[in-house]
Formats: sequence, structure tokens, C-alpha cells
Amino acid sequence: MKDMVFGFFVDALIVVLIYLLSGLKVVKEYERGVKFTLGKFAGTMQPGLRMILPIIQAWQRVDIRVKVIDVPDQDAITRDNVSIKVNAVLYFRVSDAQLAILKVEAFNYAVSQLAQTTMRDVVGEVSLDELLSKRDSISKRIREIVDKATDPWGIKVESVELKHVELPEQLKRTIGKEAEAERERRAVIIKAQGEVASANNMAKAASTLAKAPGALHLRTLQTLNDLSSDQSNTVIIGIPLEMLRAYEGKKK
Repeated sequence: MKDMVFGFFVDALIVVLIYLLSGLKVVKEYERGVKFTLGKFAGTMQPGLRMILPIIQAWQRVDIRVKVIDVPDQDAITRDNVSIKVNAVLYFRVSDAQLAILKVEAFNYAVSQLAQTTMRDVVGEVSLDELLSKRDSISKRIREIVDKATDPWGIKVESVELKHVELPEQLKRTIGKEAEAERERRAVIIKAQGEVASANNMAKAASTLAKAPGALHLRTLQTLNDLSSDQSNTVIIGIPLEMLRAYEGKKK
């Protein structure tokens, strides 16, 4: 009889140990555990070795590291009625594990959908030029709206970055033509400025040569010397008409 009681006691002890050991859980440093007792919220489990009562209690892991959501291409219309496609990347983290589990069913999906609709709305409030030139301010605006909307879910939006704005092909060609025309305009202005500077320098040089006796002849001789250094050059020297007439008079 005693042996039977002792055996039953050992079996019961083993069952209890297995029951308790199965309730041991390890919560990692970058995680939090949301514990429920008979379906009711019973607290947040911090990192370390934690204990729950199987069957009576349950828990869910929540990763509190920064997560990245790639917001897919969204068709949007700007304030000046230009149809575009825009995508972005969103960085967020769970700031309150309890709210992230209790207030929203799937916070990853919910944040992604909210970011898509918010991005379309914000893009519709600005013109195309503003969208292309003020991406940082528009990204900040999207982040503020999504962050405020997700506060009740225990979500903190760290940043939103617009990655790519795809324009219609016809608009791309128009913008390309505008850029080409702008480059040509700048080239003409730079060329005109160079010609003005060159003319001013030539005028100053001519004035300096005119003031110095014999300077013009020396410049002419220097030019002839430069031309004669290359044997492939053919030099034609123009003789002043006065010299020919003087020679003609002597001949008579």
C-alpha cells in the first residue's frame, strides 16, 4: 500500500514539474510579452526568464525593434491635376506592446495601409513642382500624420522617405525639352558674356598699341614669326597701296 502511495506521489510530482517547466518562457531583450489570464490582460512581460501557467494563461511576443515597411506604388493626382505614381519607405517601432496587441489586430498591415492612404492624400495637396523640389517637407508631413494616427496603437513612426516619383512619359519628354532649352539659354548667355569680355580686352589692347609708337609694327612682326614656325602655313602679306604707288612714281 505504501509503495502505491509513494508511486502515485512521484507521478504527481513529475506531472507538476512538467507543468511548471512548460510554463517557463524566455523574453529576449528586444521583445516584450503581453500576458493574458483566462483571456484577460494580465500585464507586460519584461526581458528575462518568465513564468506563465499553461492552459490558464497565454502570451504573445512583440518585437520592439525598428521595422521597415516598403509602401508600394500608389496612383495619385497632384493639385495641378498631374497623374503620377509614388512610393515610399516607412520606419516604425512598437512603443507600447499592450496597445499594439489590444488596440489593433495586425499593426504591421494597419500601418502599411494607413501610410498608403496618407501618402495619396498629401500628394494631392501639393503641385508637381512642390513634390519634386520639397520631398523632405512632404515626407515629414506624411510622417506626422501617420504618427499621430498610430499613437492609440502604441506605434511610433520614426521616419518616412519618398523613394521614387514616376511621371507620365509625355510629361517626361516635356520636362526634358524644358531642361534642354534652359541649357541652351545658359550657353548663349555664357557665350555672349565671353564675347563681350573678349571685345573689351581687344579694345584695351588696341588702345595700348596705339599709344606706343612702333608697337603695332612689333606686334605684326611677332605674329609673322609665330606663323612662320609651322612649315605647313602659307603666309600672305598684304602690301599697303601707298607703297605701290610710291614705287610706281619712281619707275616713271
